[in-house]
This record gives sequence, C-alpha cells and structure tokens, in this order.
Amino acid sequence: MNQIGIDAHGVAVLILTVVALILFTRDRIALESSSLAILTLLVAGFALFPYVKDGERLLMPADFFAGFGSEALVAISVLMMVGKALETTGALQPLANVVSKAWSSRPVLALLTTLIAGAVLSAFMNNTPIVVLLMPILVGASLRAKFPVSEVMLPMGLATIVGGMSTTIGTSTNLLVVGIAQDLGQHEFGMFEWMLPVAMVGGIAVLFLWLIAPRLLPDRAPPMADTTPRIFSAQLHVREGGFSDGKALSEVLAKADGNMRVDKIQRTESLFLAKLPSVILQPGDRLFVKDSPENLKHYEQLIGATLFNMTDSEHPVDDKTPLKAEGQQLAEVVVTRGSPLHLRTLTAARFSASYGLLPLALHRARAPSSQVTGDLNLIRLRAGDVLLVQGSRESIEQLKDSGTMLVLDGTTNLPHTDKAKRALAIMAFVVIAAATGVLPIAVSALVGLGAMLATGCLNWRDAASALSIPVIMIIVTSLALGKALMATGMAGYIAMSFVDFASALPTPMILSAFLLLMTIMTNIVSNNAAAAIGTPIAIGIAQQLGVSSEPFILAVLFGANMSFATPYGYQTNLLILSAGGYKFSDFLRVGIPLTIIMWVGFSLALPFLYDL
Repeated sequence: MNQIGIDAHGVAVLILTVVALILFTRDRIALESSSLAILTLLVAGFALFPYVKDGERLLMPADFFAGFGSEALVAISVLMMVGKALETTGALQPLANVVSKAWSSRPVLALLTTLIAGAVLSAFMNNTPIVVLLMPILVGASLRAKFPVSEVMLPMGLATIVGGMSTTIGTSTNLLVVGIAQDLGQHEFGMFEWMLPVAMVGGIAVLFLWLIAPRLLPDRAPPMADTTPRIFSAQLHVREGGFSDGKALSEVLAKADGNMRVDKIQRTESLFLAKLPSVILQPGDRLFVKDSPENLKHYEQLIGATLFNMTDSEHPVDDKTPLKAEGQQLAEVVVTRGSPLHLRTLTAARFSASYGLLPLALHRARAPSSQVTGDLNLIRLRAGDVLLVQGSRESIEQLKDSGTMLVLDGTTNLPHTDKAKRALAIMAFVVIAAATGVLPIAVSALVGLGAMLATGCLNWRDAASALSIPVIMIIVTSLALGKALMATGMAGYIAMSFVDFASALPTPMILSAFLLLMTIMTNIVSNNAAAAIGTPIAIGIAQQLGVSSEPFILAVLFGANMSFATPYGYQTNLLILSAGGYKFSDFLRVGIPLTIIMWVGFSLALPFLYDL
C-alpha cells in the first residue's frame, strides 16, 4: 500500500470535521448556524493560510463555495419543490382513500399495504408529505378497529426510510452520495442501479416491521387533537369577576370536582404562593396545571379563568385573534427542525401576530412529565415540542396551508384538484427521463419544476416554502469539508488507517465494518453530513484495497440512510415521535433490531453482488 503523509492543513481540516460533527448533534444550535460557522472557518482558514504544495496553491477559498452550484444540490432543491406540487394538488389523495378503506376491512393486511405503499412512494419523492398523509389515516383506523396506533405509526415511518434508499432520487442523501462520487471521477450510478440489494434486504425489513415491530412497542395514547389525551403544561389566569376571583383555593378545586391538580400558584413575577386550601385567589394570579386540551378548556370555563393573559399587551386578544368568533378550534402544532418556531420563543417568532392564533399550553416531547414554568411566550422551543393553540377555523387552515409547520389535529384532508393528474404526469416524466438516461436527474427535475409552475400545479410561494435552508447549508458545508479532506490527503490517510486496522480481515468484513461505522455516525449526526464526509473516505478505502469503489460508495449511501434508532436521526422520526406519543426508548426497541437486520443484509448482499 502507498504511504500517505499528513500535514498541518490536513490535521486542521480533520479537527474542524470533528468539531462540525459535534456541533451537528447539538439541538440548541440551529443546524444552519453550525454549518455557516464551519464553512466560514474553513474558507477563512485557507484564505489566511494558503495550502501550497510543490509551489502550487491547491485549494482556493472559492473552491469551497462550489457546493452552492453542485449538481447534487440543484437536484435536491428542485426535487423538493417538485414533490411539493404533488402535495398541494392532492395527487396522493387516491392512495390515501385506498389505504383508509383497507384499514376498515382487514387491519392486518392493511398494515402490510401501508408499509409497502409508503416504501414505494418514498422511492420517488420526499417521505415527509407521505408520513403527514398517512398519520391521520392510521389514527382514524386505530379508533375504529380499537388497536393502539403506536403499534403501527412508527413501523410506517421507518418503512418510508427503507423505501427511500432504493433509487437515486429517494432521499437527498442518495443524490448527495451519487453527486460526490461522480465529481470525484467515480462510476455514474443510474436511478435504479442498486434497487436489487435494497429490494432483497428491504423486503426482510418490511416483514419485520409488519410482523414483529408492533409486538415490541408498548401501547401509547393516540395523539391527534380531536381524540388526544396528550398532557400539556398550561397556566390558568384568574379573571376579574370570574368564579375564582376572591375564592379560596379549596373552593376552586371543589368547583372542578377535585379533578384539577394545581402544581403552583404565581402572583407576581417573583412571588409564588403556598398551595394552602385557604389561600385567596386574586385577579392576575396564575395557576400552573397539567392536563389534556379538553380538560384544560373545561377548567377554564368552570372556574372563570383564561388560558391566556388578558393583560398581555404584546399578545392582545383583538380583532386579529378573536376568541369569541364562531368556529373556534384547538389545534396541536409540532415544532420540527427548520420550522419558524425551532429554537425560538413565541415572542421572537411573532406567532400570534403572524398566524392569528393564541398559544395556550405546551407539551415537551423530551420531558413530558416536567412542569413548564414562566411565561409560555418566552420559552425557547425545541424540536419535538407540541404547542396547543386556539383560533378560528380559518386561521388554523391558513397555518396548515402555509406548509411551514405541522398541525396534528387529525382533520387535514389533502385537496384533490383537477391538477392532480397533471402533477403526477409531470412527476412521471421526471422519473422516466432520468431513469432512461435521456436527461440527468438535475435537468429532468428542473424541466419538471418549470412544467409544474407553467401548468399551475405549483406557485412560487409553495415552491419557496419547500426549500430547507438547514438542508442546503449542511450539504454545502459537508461538500466543502469533503473536498478539503480529499485535497489535503486526509481522506486517504483515514482510509489507509482504517484498512491497516482491519488488514487481517477479508474485504467483505472490512466493507461490513465500514457500513456499521456509517450507520452509527448517521444516528448521531445528520445523514447528509455523514454521507458527504464518508464518500471520499469510502473511495480511499477501495483504492487502498485495490477493489471496485462501488460497493463502498453504496455502503456510505445505505449506512447514511439507516436513521432508525433515534428520533432525531431523520425529520420524519421527529414527526412520528410527536404524533405517536412515543418515547426515545421506543425508537431503540424497534430501530436497533431493524438496523442490525439491514446491516447484516447489506453486509451479505453487497459482497455477493460485486464479487468481493
């Protein structure tokens, strides 16, 4: 094997890569902020300390900006927008109707149908709208058939991730790996080139999700707002002239038939009262309680209090947010990464002013039993938190239609318009043109986007909302880090070290170990980051071993997609976490066995198919 030396620039890039991977796991720091910081350090570092070898400057700062114009990023961004058109036109509604009818007749076979349908659809479009489409159907079916929705919602979400592995356009990770490999002069993969190993291994995975996974999951409460017993932390504000005004705490609790539990009483910002039965309540006092949305609203009316602060000048109850208007509804809004509420307070996001909705209570997904203290509008929201809001039917519909946040109220029906067939035809053209090699995927997707806009299947507002700044920034930053690792020789050095460490093992076992390494990494950091950094290392390992790089590139692709074991490994996992009322341990129960099945399966299939 060729010996590869390391230098100061390579070591610095490696350290920066490790820092990036650590930052990407920190939920308190926005993903786009971490990406921008790493990209800035990388560009500034190579500008201040030029990388010169044999009298030639190898890396210019501008080289790191090439990711913004990479074919992979263009394809990913355009496909996000094209997929949005399928969502807005209701092109998937016929499938929803078929799945819904199947659940009414044969639930066991319906689960298999749902898993297969989700996996197949995810091979051709982003799985987020598929999961959002299927969640209310599963909740409704569970209520009719009297089975726990928690037994089927997580398997459905994981099946869409498995299906997304099977084609070039199935996930942004696939496109990224293929694009990087092509940029590095490797084999140009076709759209269905690795469909066979995914079908072989994924078929076993779907059977596991159908027959075994539901038995591993405990019974969790249904989540949607029209049937949900999800527990929210709230504050009941004593209203002047209401029943509670001037009453002792014991009288107020008796009015609620002893069912309302008060955790603490706050009179001013710094004064908390003892929960004595004799304490007299005054207007403006806040009673901290935890209960379901229905019970909270019941207590609000029963004791003459409000779940909002009537004296709050920053969030007034006025013509824009009228609580007495007809058609008032409660809705649950899940905070996802990339949404306007992620890592922000309601005040900073101007939630009430922007959406005409009043926040009433909060359910913290990571610590559901903890008490939310302080002003609800000043709490920094995290991914997975669920916000209980109240407003008019029109305001809630506008929030749904904005596409910026997920509303979990179980009433959403995708519109089925006359443009649905048109959108499906355009999407079929995108897939067929790319699959047959008539056009590269970036070009066919761009043509498809133009057709969607020209035919009215998509407008620019919806197209823009489909783009994800965190995804774009992490892809660009990861591409820049990958380029620096390759140019400085650090990727080759890491590959050589990995091969030296595993030199006693046969090539199939080295491939299996590398696949496992990528799988572990993607459950810790972003799958796109794992893919972008792992691809050049995979190529280096193949070169060190003197074998084809294709199975090692696919090991990166498969490993980086196996985000099964944690709720934070993939965006749809976060949606499932909130919608299904799951705990972190539930993902471990199903995700770890599924990961082992996929890892063993690919470890056997790849060496067999590529003669290693």
